[in-house]
Amino acid sequence: MNLTVIGTGYVGLVSGTCFAEMGNAVTCVDIDAKKIDDLNKGKIPIYEPGLEPMVNRNLENNTLSFTTDLAQSLEKCDVAFIAVGTPMGEDGSADLQYVINVASEIGKHMRDSLIVVNKSTVPVGTADKVSTAISEMLLTRGKDFQFSVVSNPEFLKEGDAINDFMKPDRVVLGSNNEGATEKMRSLYAPFFRSSMDRLITMDVRSAEMTKYVANAMLATKISFMNEVANICELVGADVNKVRIGIGSDQRIGYSFIYPGSGYGGSCFPKDVKALIRTASEHNYKAELISAVENVNDHQKLVIANKIVSRFGENLQGRTFAIWGLSFKPQTDDMREAPSIYIIKALVNRGAKIKAYDPKAIEEARDFYLKDVPGIIYCNSKYETLPGSDAMILLTEWKEFRSPDFEELKKNLNQPVIFDGRNQYNDRSLKEMGFEYFQIGKK
Repeated sequence: MNLTVIGTGYVGLVSGTCFAEMGNAVTCVDIDAKKIDDLNKGKIPIYEPGLEPMVNRNLENNTLSFTTDLAQSLEKCDVAFIAVGTPMGEDGSADLQYVINVASEIGKHMRDSLIVVNKSTVPVGTADKVSTAISEMLLTRGKDFQFSVVSNPEFLKEGDAINDFMKPDRVVLGSNNEGATEKMRSLYAPFFRSSMDRLITMDVRSAEMTKYVANAMLATKISFMNEVANICELVGADVNKVRIGIGSDQRIGYSFIYPGSGYGGSCFPKDVKALIRTASEHNYKAELISAVENVNDHQKLVIANKIVSRFGENLQGRTFAIWGLSFKPQTDDMREAPSIYIIKALVNRGAKIKAYDPKAIEEARDFYLKDVPGIIYCNSKYETLPGSDAMILLTEWKEFRSPDFEELKKNLNQPVIFDGRNQYNDRSLKEMGFEYFQIGKK
C-alpha cells in the first residue's frame, strides 16, 4: 500500500519505518525541514535500538522517504496516519491543536478517497473532531471525496519499539466503517503470519479509550508497588521478597511490580493526567487514578529524601555520582524522568553532581538540566566516582548491573550507594562494607 505518516517523532518514525520494512511504500512528512533533511541522509533524531539500520535499509530500497510536502505525499495515498504530538495542556488535558491542524491539511490536499488513521494518543471523541476538520475543508474546496477516520493507538515500549511493532502482542483498530476495517486488517496482516487473533477490532471511541486505560493500568501497578514499598520500610518488611510472594500469583504476575523511583517518560504521566481530565469533564472524579498520580509524584523524591536523611539538609560541599538519567534504559528520553527531580532537589540543597548515562547526556545538558548549576557530565560510570560522597543509581541500564564494587569502594569518599531500582544484593554489599539504601527496605 501507499502510506503517508504525518509526524516524524517517536511514534511516526517507528511506525513508518516498520510499515516500509514490510514492503509498503511509505512517505513520512514533517514541517521541520532540517529534521527531514537529516532523515533523508539516514541521521536519526532519537535513540531506539534497531531503528537506524532499518531506516537506512528502507531508504536504500526506496520503500521509505521523507518530505515536507504533504500535498505530494497524498497524491497516491491509500492510508494517512496522523502521528503528531499531543502535549499536555496546563489543565492536564491533551492539546489537540496539532492533530486538528493536520486533519485540516489533509482535507485541503487529499485527491481521492482516503483512510485517515489517528496514531497519536488522543482523548475519546477526537476522531469526530478530525472528521469534522476534514469535512469542513473539503466543503470549502467543493469536493466530496469519501474518507473514514480510524483509531489505531500505539502500544510501543521505548527501547523495544521495533520488536513491539514487528511482533505485536495486539493491534487495536477502532472503526465504524467495515471497508476501512478490512483495509487496515490487510495492512497489518503481514505482522500476524500465524494468527490474526491478536488484531482486535472495535468502535472508534472504545479504541481511543483503550490506549489511556492501558497506560493508566500499568501506571497503577507501578504506584501500587511503590506505595507498598514505602509501607514495607515502616513495618520492617522487605519489598523485594513481598514482590516475589505476590508475583507468583498468576492473577498478579511480575510485570510492572518492581519498586523504584517512580514512572516517567512521554506516555504514563501525560496519559494518566488526560484520563483524569476526561473524567472531570464528564463530572466524575477519578479517585483511584488521581491517587496513582499523587503516589508517583511523591515517589520521585524518595531517594532524595533518603540522601537528606543520611547526609543532612545542608548538602554544601557534598558531591554525588549519578548513574542513569533517562526515565528507563534503552532510550535517551528524559521526559518526566525521576533523575530530573532528584538532581534538582540535591542541587537546591547545595550539592554538586557528577552524572553519567549511556545515551541521555546530551538531552540532560542541552535541555532538561541545562539551567541547573553544579553538574559535571562524565564519559563513563567510573568517572563519576572520585570525589563523590555516594553513588546514586537511577536508571537500570545493563552496564550498571554488575559493576566493580571494589572500584566503587576505592574511589568514593565513603562506601555509600543509594539504589533507586533495587538492583543489587544488599547482603553482599553490606558484607563488603557498603552502606546500601534501597526502595522499600530499611
